[in-house]
Amino acid sequence: MLTGDKPKYFGLILAIAFSTFLMSHQMSIFVGLLDRTRSQIRDVQDARIWVMDPKTQYVDEVRALNYQSVYFVRGVDGVEWAAPLFKGIARAKGADGNFRNTILMGVDDATLTGLPQTFLAGDARSLLAPRAIAIDRVGYNYFFPGQPYAIGQELELGPLVMRIAAIVDASPPFVNLPVIYARYSEAIQTVGREPRQLSFILVKGRAGLDEGELCRRISERTGLKAMRADDFGRDTIWYYIRNTGIPINFGITISIALLVGALVSGQTFSLFILENMRYFGALKAIGVTNIRIVLMILLQAVVVFLIGYSLGISWTALFFELTKDNLELRGFRLLPEIMLITGGLVFSVVTAATVLSIRRMVVVDPAVVFRG
Repeated sequence: MLTGDKPKYFGLILAIAFSTFLMSHQMSIFVGLLDRTRSQIRDVQDARIWVMDPKTQYVDEVRALNYQSVYFVRGVDGVEWAAPLFKGIARAKGADGNFRNTILMGVDDATLTGLPQTFLAGDARSLLAPRAIAIDRVGYNYFFPGQPYAIGQELELGPLVMRIAAIVDASPPFVNLPVIYARYSEAIQTVGREPRQLSFILVKGRAGLDEGELCRRISERTGLKAMRADDFGRDTIWYYIRNTGIPINFGITISIALLVGALVSGQTFSLFILENMRYFGALKAIGVTNIRIVLMILLQAVVVFLIGYSLGISWTALFFELTKDNLELRGFRLLPEIMLITGGLVFSVVTAATVLSIRRMVVVDPAVVFRG
């Protein structure tokens, strides 16, 4: 009965596959976008606590601090070390005249705390030289398209001419701009000197001291906000969820996918039962119970679900596999959690559509089989 009508059978499978693909693809893009919002936080591996202005809500909204705050934080009991971090926007210009706004990160002059850990060319010590910067892959490919990774090229960064001393594999930011790293003292020169140009203070606590306790001490002693990196990243994600249209837009797309899956599968299963009513009547006439027939129909629904879900989730996995080397789409991937959530949603839709369609079969008179 399930495969007897090939167009309806394949149409049902394709509807479930399309619904699965659309939901899993959009959820993956949604999660990837939100994860990008905390990319600069995630790239800092050598400090677990971020100190900032008390009114700071997320990593991209910065109110500058006085540099003396670094010394105040260093004086808090339990702080092993504290380093300044600058985050701003600077315009970079290549030798051919191409220019682009970049995310400029100024790391501590002495320790270089805040640099990514993965280098594609050069190393961290290269930034200790005067007028030296590190640039991420997106920036290098923009200013030097088609060229292999190499160091030594120059970029105009504000009023300064800087030399690329390293190429790093930085996490993709929310706005897909190039990311440039320089020493703090030189980074602030590229954007013009102002009374306050300290964005964050990166802190590492002494071994054995609870990070939450150290954050509380820093806040009490300095009046600044101190947060663990994971908590700050979580707050950044929730800021974008609450204050942007991203969740609504993706929610609409995912809801449409659910609706399409429900309507098509429900209508198809309804026609499937209606067209096979004589056979259901015959089964009842020979003594097959309603429960047994319902289980048979549910088994057919499970078979269709497994085939359609496998196709749809495979399309999503193939999409991200084919685009994994695209710098514009880096960071987007199909997570196991998304596969499980999508599977649960699609299975719920298929089951609900099937159960609603079964009502006609339950009330069918077995005598229908003997009618013309």
